[in-house]
Amino acid sequence: MKLVQTVTQYITLKQSLGFRFQSERIILKTFCRTMGKIRMDQVKPVAVRAFLDGHGPVTRHWSRKWETLRGFYGFALARGWARRSPLPAEAPKVAVVFAPYIYSLPELQRLLQAISPERTRSLSPLTMRVLLLLLYGAGLRLSEALKLEDADVDVKDALLQVRCSKFFKSRLVPVGPKLAGVLADYARQRPAGGVSHRRFFRSSTGAPVNCFTVQRVFQALRLAADVKRTDRSRYQPRLHDLRHTAAVHRLVAGYRDGADLQILLVQLSTYLGHVSLAGTQKYLTMTPELREQASARFARYVLGGSHE
Repeated sequence: MKLVQTVTQYITLKQSLGFRFQSERIILKTFCRTMGKIRMDQVKPVAVRAFLDGHGPVTRHWSRKWETLRGFYGFALARGWARRSPLPAEAPKVAVVFAPYIYSLPELQRLLQAISPERTRSLSPLTMRVLLLLLYGAGLRLSEALKLEDADVDVKDALLQVRCSKFFKSRLVPVGPKLAGVLADYARQRPAGGVSHRRFFRSSTGAPVNCFTVQRVFQALRLAADVKRTDRSRYQPRLHDLRHTAAVHRLVAGYRDGADLQILLVQLSTYLGHVSLAGTQKYLTMTPELREQASARFARYVLGGSHE
């Protein structure tokens, strides 16, 4: 049986069972293109290992590819479409722990200032600007922002309805009056949408905005704004790091305002749509500013005998 046919049947089965299977689908389609038009029994372990290794050091993505292919070959072996699995027995341990990038306010300003028609291309500068403000201001995932429909954005009550996000959860996300005003202005000025969709964010042609297009435009903005890591990390600042930044900045503000951090963390976890506090803690990178505020809070507690 052809590799591409088996992959297609596997993807169809998983999605029919209710799995989103989007990232896994991309991995499997890329695997098919890399292996070429061959039969299942022609897939060689050496070729599979080269696909898994890619270029550069081993990262968490190696394990993702390996886990996806392991599920696929389990499916094929159970049906007799493969006689053996060409996968390595185990995934290697990832030595480097990924650390998200926390943007400073000046860096966020430079990113916004770098927006121009030449860099946004198929997106209007207005669309990209509002999208960046929303990702930081509301801490949304990019997929959540791009899936927003007109009915999900209530600018009058400053409320967003995020539907069926990660883990198939939906939630209400309140936004500040300034951000609500930005969204209201965008709704009046954005390109007209096509009759086939009601997405809030639209390209210059009125079509839904593509995730890959936004990522590509963001990289151009990042380079133009000279926002980069200096810690020798393999990863440069990402669009998703705006969500991490929003969480850290909110926690810093809570320290400054003397908020009850136990309550604040629960509220932040709910706001971000996490299933547990552990998910929120992964977003809270210790920045110098956060460390300073935490130390000041501790000093006030020790000297004054109060949590304030």
